[in-house]
Amino acid sequence: MDPSAEDSPIEIQTGPQADAAVIWLHGLGADGNDFVPIVEQLPLAATAHIRFIFPHAPLRPVTCNGGYTMRAWYDIYSLEDFAREDEAGLLEAQQIVSRLIERENQRGIPSQRIILMGFSQGGAVALYSGLRHSEPLAGIGALSTYLPLRRTAESEYNPQKRQIFMAHGLYDPVVKYEYGKTSYELLKQMGHEVTWMEYPMEHSVCIEEINDIGAWINARLPL
Repeated sequence: MDPSAEDSPIEIQTGPQADAAVIWLHGLGADGNDFVPIVEQLPLAATAHIRFIFPHAPLRPVTCNGGYTMRAWYDIYSLEDFAREDEAGLLEAQQIVSRLIERENQRGIPSQRIILMGFSQGGAVALYSGLRHSEPLAGIGALSTYLPLRRTAESEYNPQKRQIFMAHGLYDPVVKYEYGKTSYELLKQMGHEVTWMEYPMEHSVCIEEINDIGAWINARLPL
């Protein structure tokens, strides 16, 4: 997927001259429109000039959904067992994210002013890509998700320590709460600075979480 193609990302700016960016990756079966409304709900600093970028995942058959073709960053074989994961698909997703970061660099925004954010499958890609990115990032936001390819995490990831925001619903029936919490614990063991938040919800986003995300973005992207 090339950012200049027909499925180019949706972009929203909170100021006329963006000096920071948030690349926000949607979940399985959704598209870039899914989180567009959240920009107006985030309690961002009044003078923040942030470009929010909402890309669309490629269309592909998804095994856990009976092979049905939908937008997905990578194939998911099972939601119950992550022992077998689509490494090739994750690498492809990482390449998409890398091109989006490079595009922002070319537009004058350094990597240190870029946040990778994602929900569910998009959050897994944000973690996978952000932890492997060669340059410092402002942060990684991972919502209702898990760390993919955990068995190789410590050996493959960039040794730079990241600022990470993780949030999960206590009653999530899709990506189980335990998957998120064990991912958080592993990332802490790896030395990353991780903020963990949990909410009395299922596989979704709530207003308290939106407020917490906004506060974290304000802290990671100071004016």
